Amino acid sequence: MREARFRDHFWSTDLTSTVGYDSIIQHLNDGRKNCKEFEDFLKERAIIEEKYGKELINLSKKKPCGQTELNTLKRSLDVFKQQIDNVGQGHIQLAQTLREEAKKMEEFREKQKLHRKKIELIMEAIHKNRNLQYKKTMEAKRLYEQRCRDKDEAEQAVHRNANLVTQKQQEKLFLKLAQTKSALEDSDRSYQQSITALEKIREEWMKEHIKACEFFETQECERISYFRGALWLHVNQLSQGCVQNDEKYEEIRKSLEMCSIEKDIDFFVNLRKTGSSAPGESSVQPPRVVLTCFYSLWCCCPDQHQFGCKTH
Repeated sequence: MREARFRDHFWSTDLTSTVGYDSIIQHLNDGRKNCKEFEDFLKERAIIEEKYGKELINLSKKKPCGQTELNTLKRSLDVFKQQIDNVGQGHIQLAQTLREEAKKMEEFREKQKLHRKKIELIMEAIHKNRNLQYKKTMEAKRLYEQRCRDKDEAEQAVHRNANLVTQKQQEKLFLKLAQTKSALEDSDRSYQQSITALEKIREEWMKEHIKACEFFETQECERISYFRGALWLHVNQLSQGCVQNDEKYEEIRKSLEMCSIEKDIDFFVNLRKTGSSAPGESSVQPPRVVLTCFYSLWCCCPDQHQFGCKTH
């Protein structure tokens, strides 16, 4: 069970500070950016998968691959090319699936952004109201402190000049003292009202801050869960693609098991054979035999100048 809670750890002793709130918002913005990056990753992966799938299909259809093979090996090659085409189709289908997952991630991000915006607007308004009231309270405090000093100075003037001034001057001093006391009472009342208003706003802000922290924490838990699930699903899709591809490759292996060297040799012989009889002994005499015959004829017919001799 989690012990750390947003509501317990994002405060500041400075009443007007938003450091805790800003820290949470920055983290949520970073999380949204991370989801966008994964969304873009899926889109880029989809482009790669689609391109690869199309190139595989083109390769299997257009590139010659043992096109003159015969019989069982030819059938294995046909299965091979068909399954490569199927693998390419699988990559194209995976690309479409990845685009759908990227779209879901985008919708999730935008949904969280919309819900978060409502809370942010409330907090921005209460921060503005709190800071404005704090400023008014500080101004009321400064005015109150000034009125206190004015009253003290008026009292000191009365005491200091009690026996040194005329009756009329004393009346003026007492009148000024009365005025400073009245002004002090007014400023004190205004200051107390400002403090009361500020305290009310502070309590309201704290309640809203706690509610915002709880909302943001819930939203962040949902984001992490969704992101983790999206990653898990993506990996499962890739694994499933590998399994499906291996099933296609298994079809090729099965076809290759049916490939028979003997049958292919027999098939080729029966298809292209030219005859079973080799030529007999050649009737053409070798050159040595011919020359010997010519020499014998010349010896028998020395007066003949031609190689042909008539028999008497």
